[in-house]
Amino acid sequence: MKVPEIRLIDQDGKMVGVVTVKDALRMAEVRELDLVEISPNAKPPVCKILDYSKFLYDQQKREKAQKRQQQAQQMKELRFTWRTAQHDFNFKAKHAREFLEEGNKVKATVMFRGREITHQEVGEELLKRFIEELEDISKVDSPIKLEGRKLNVILSPDKTKMKKTAKDS
Repeated sequence: MKVPEIRLIDQDGKMVGVVTVKDALRMAEVRELDLVEISPNAKPPVCKILDYSKFLYDQQKREKAQKRQQQAQQMKELRFTWRTAQHDFNFKAKHAREFLEEGNKVKATVMFRGREITHQEVGEELLKRFIEELEDISKVDSPIKLEGRKLNVILSPDKTKMKKTAKDS
């Protein structure tokens, strides 16, 4: 370290105060621990006395937990046509329910081919029915919108609603 003094925190998390680098290193040596610079940009820099290998282990553990949380939600897509039969609709709604319970987002898409685009209102009704079918465990992330020849809606799991339905059943 190139600074003469640092702000020191001991292994219990208590503030020791501003001390010289030599004194801090001596304190760490006496306790058989390491002196780790926590905040180098502060004036004076903040250092902590701790076990460096344990510090690295905890840091890696936190990073893994963050990565796991980011990867947890995936987007699952279900495709319909404007003429989807009731049985097929129920089957896809059941799959969407499973995806939502696993914590994934669900994108429901109604595809239009050729002149089918003239039946947009039927596709909208289908998606509204889909939303109503799953409203007990989900919330609408993006409303029904037309993108080219597709009508889309995105649903995400709503943990508060899931807890409520779990209590009711």
